Amino acid sequence: MQGRNMTRWRDPKKDPRQEKKSNLITPQGFDRLQGIHDHLSRIKRPQLSAKVGEAAALGDRSENADYTYNKKELNRVIARIRYLRKRLDELQVVDRLPADTGKVYFGAYVTLEDDDGQTLEVRIVGHDETDTEKRWISVDAPLAKAMLGKALDDDVVVMAPGGESHYIVTEIQYRDRDSAT
Repeated sequence: MQGRNMTRWRDPKKDPRQEKKSNLITPQGFDRLQGIHDHLSRIKRPQLSAKVGEAAALGDRSENADYTYNKKELNRVIARIRYLRKRLDELQVVDRLPADTGKVYFGAYVTLEDDDGQTLEVRIVGHDETDTEKRWISVDAPLAKAMLGKALDDDVVVMAPGGESHYIVTEIQYRDRDSAT
């Protein structure tokens, strides 16, 4: 039997999607998720409900593309609202600096230098606020796990698909750069 619901079997013990994700988030990330939830539930869902109602009033729903599309979109929005509501209840907002700001912890901006002298700047954030363009990495990522607890000039060794990567911590900051620019 083949179909869209058939997937490849994965060993649950080795499947990275089954790993427990941390529930940490920055205050800015929490506000952003809360804003998305509010927008979807107060603006988007009522708009789509009205469109579905208008399309349903036109008659035959089986051949009504507008009804079908908007109904699918409404179901997608409802599922997203449900997910966000559950996720927001689970999250723990980290809104204070660590006791030792000389070490790498959650929320830190870290500058690393590799063996070739190339620098890499990342920020350790929660799973829900990762952003590759800003170089915000999840606290659950291998690089972040390797950096946690390190101080200036400490070596960071990360296992990558191409082998080990070595870095040196050259800078640690805990300020909010979005408000500084």
